[in-house]
Amino acid sequence: MKTICLYFEIHQIIHLRRYRFFDIGRDHYYYDDYENERSITDIAERSYVPALNTLIEMAKENPGFFKVAVSLSGVGLEQLEIHAPQVLDLLGQLNDTGCLEFLCEPYSHGLAALGNEESFRDECTRMKNKIKEMYGQTPKVFRNSSLIYSDDIGALVADMGFEGVLTEGAKQVLGWKSPHFVYENPIDPRLKVLLRDYKLSDDISLRFSNSDWSEYPLYADTYMNWIAALPQEEEVVNIFMELSALGIFQPLSSNILEFLKALPQVARERGISFSTPSEVIKNYPSVGAIDVPYNISWVDEERDTSCWLGNDMQREAFNKLYSIADRVRICTDRRIKQDWDYLQASNNFRFMTTKHNSVGMNRGIYDSPFDAFTNYMNILGDFISRVNNLYPVDMDNEELNSLLTTIQNQDEEIAAKDREIEKLQKQLEKYNPSKNAELKADKEKKATVKKEAPKAAKKAPAKKAAKKAEAGDEVKEVKPKAKRTKKTE
Repeated sequence: MKTICLYFEIHQIIHLRRYRFFDIGRDHYYYDDYENERSITDIAERSYVPALNTLIEMAKENPGFFKVAVSLSGVGLEQLEIHAPQVLDLLGQLNDTGCLEFLCEPYSHGLAALGNEESFRDECTRMKNKIKEMYGQTPKVFRNSSLIYSDDIGALVADMGFEGVLTEGAKQVLGWKSPHFVYENPIDPRLKVLLRDYKLSDDISLRFSNSDWSEYPLYADTYMNWIAALPQEEEVVNIFMELSALGIFQPLSSNILEFLKALPQVARERGISFSTPSEVIKNYPSVGAIDVPYNISWVDEERDTSCWLGNDMQREAFNKLYSIADRVRICTDRRIKQDWDYLQASNNFRFMTTKHNSVGMNRGIYDSPFDAFTNYMNILGDFISRVNNLYPVDMDNEELNSLLTTIQNQDEEIAAKDREIEKLQKQLEKYNPSKNAELKADKEKKATVKKEAPKAAKKAPAKKAAKKAEAGDEVKEVKPKAKRTKKTE
C-alpha cells in the first residue's frame, strides 16, 4: 500500500546589522532587531498561522488517517517565542490531535556537521531536549540543516541514537534507483534513510502558482493520480518542504491551502495513506544500503554544499568560525553561547555565494557576496576576541584538553545515570506493575491535594462567614493574618 510521508521545516533567519570595522572591540551587539521582528511577524501572519490552522483542520477532519511531521530550528524557535508565540501554541494544538511527529535538527540550523563533531552532538542534544520539554515528544528521526547528509554524518546520527534520517533524493546518489523506498546507512545499517522526492515536493513548493508551468493549474486529484500511477513496488513517497512554501513561496491567493486540504480525501479514494517518518521506518523494510560518499543537500540544482562553502570567502569564514568551537563549548557565558548559535546559522554563509544560479537571491542588507563576507568577518573578529579574552590563544593545549576531557566525562556520566534510571524504571514496571501503578496514583493524588489546598484555604473564611449569616449572627469582615517574621539581630 502506498503511503505519503509529509514533512515541513520551520526556520527563521537571524538578520545581522551593519557592523563596521571600528565597532570591533566597542560594540558586542550584532543583530538587526527591527528586521528580525518585522520578518518573523510577516511570515507568521502570511504563512505559519494559516498553514498550521489548515493542518489542524485536516487532522480533525481525518482522525487517525492524516499524518504530518515538523521540525524547528532552535534559533527559529527562540524568535517565535519572542515575536510570534501563537505559532508555538498552534504547534501544540496540532500535537494534541495525535497526527504530528516532531523531528530533531541542529539547534543553530548551521553547518556543525561539517565543522566540529562535538558541537554538532551538543546542538542535536539541546534541540531534542527542547522539543521534549515543550511538546512531550522525544524525536527519533533526524534531519540536518537543509537535509545535508553523507555516510559519515549518517553514522554519527545513528551513534546519537536516532532511528532514521531525512535527506535529498539527489540524482548523483540515486542513479537508477528510486527515492520511493526505505534505505539504510552503509556504515551503520541501524539508521534508515528516507529520500525526498524533489519533483513532487517542488511541484507544490516551487511551481504550484507558476502560470507558465505546463501542469498549471494543479488540482489535488491530478497530483494524487501521479502518485497512484507509480510502480506498485514503490510504496513510500516522501514530500518534504519548508512550511513557508505555504503562503510565502506560494501565496495564499493561489489556493495552495485549499489544494492541501483536498489531499487526504483524494488519497483515501485511491487507497493511499499518510505516515509519519517513524511509522515508515517501522512498517516498511529497508531494501538495502544507499551510498552517499560526498555531502548532499536539497539546495540548488547541484544539491550539494557549494552554496555555503563553494568559494574562498565562504571557506575562510567557515574555518575561522569553527577554529574556536572547542573554546566556545567549554564557555559558560550565556551571551557568548547565544551569539555562537546565531553566527553558525547557514544563511550567513549563503549570502556570500557567487554561484550563477543564486544571482537573483535576496541578500538582505548586502550589496554583494564580498559585502556579506566583510560584514560577517567584522562581527566574527569581535566575537573571537571576546572568546579569546576568556580562553586566551596562548592557553596551554594541555590545560584546554584537560577542560574538554572533564566536560566530556561529566556528559558521559550524566548520560550513563539517565540510562540507569530508565532501566530501573522499566524493571520496576515489569516486576511489580501493580505497585508501580499504586505509587503513580499516590503521587498524582498528593499533587492534586497540594494544588487544591491553597484554594480550599482561601474559601474557608468565606464559608464560615456564610454560615454565620444564615444563623443570623453579625458577619465581621475577614482580614488575612499578617505573616509572622523572625527578628534578626
